[in-house]
Amino acid sequence: MNEVKLASDTAMVLSAGLGKRMRPLTATQPKPLVRVAGKSLIDHALDKLDAAGVEKAVVNVHYLADALEGHFKARHKGPQVTVSDERERLLETGGGMVKAAPLLPETFFCLNSDNIWLDGPEDVFHELSRAWNPEIMDALLLLVSHPRAVNYRGEGDFHLDPAGRIARRKQGRIAPFIYSGIQIVSKRLLRDAPEGPFSTNVLWNRAIGEGRLYGISHTGLWFEVGEPTAIKPTEEWLTRA
Repeated sequence: MNEVKLASDTAMVLSAGLGKRMRPLTATQPKPLVRVAGKSLIDHALDKLDAAGVEKAVVNVHYLADALEGHFKARHKGPQVTVSDERERLLETGGGMVKAAPLLPETFFCLNSDNIWLDGPEDVFHELSRAWNPEIMDALLLLVSHPRAVNYRGEGDFHLDPAGRIARRKQGRIAPFIYSGIQIVSKRLLRDAPEGPFSTNVLWNRAIGEGRLYGISHTGLWFEVGEPTAIKPTEEWLTRA
């Protein structure tokens, strides 16, 4: 496979949530520090970025932020971490990106800090970069089909048309693709954003209406690790990989 240049050298890692679904493990630690297979969730994400060659990570913090900052200082490998501080006010996913925007380049990767996945023939950041076209896209989402989504029990999130444009699941229906929590974002997506806390869904809905939200299907496996009961089966998969 021909090597493709990464679309960006920077990623935003969303790490400010309260981790309510992961209680009681998050009673005394932020969810990104919950360990799976001997490694914290956020280290799974940061190590994947480092292995792919992404040099910088902007990480937002809110709940038990001091613990996360101390963890970053103790890391002795890439990527270089810059903190976007949300201690005073949790801004949700969209508001978090807007606050961090001055620290981010025009195009950046964005991923949830609680993601665990196995790559296919190509790592996900090169996989996304290969499909990225900023002329027609405001964001490109990595989607996972149900058979590749381990521990997932939901109804799916999106449909893809033949060109890769995204449409949302209709109420009461099943959609074939789940959002993996990983995407490429153009700052064009953030234009005229609401003030304060809001979900990225607000920006995605506008991009869908403009035909500028795209997706690709992940060629590896992805693990839903939203609750404590998902940790053991995920570890069993990872030990077999």
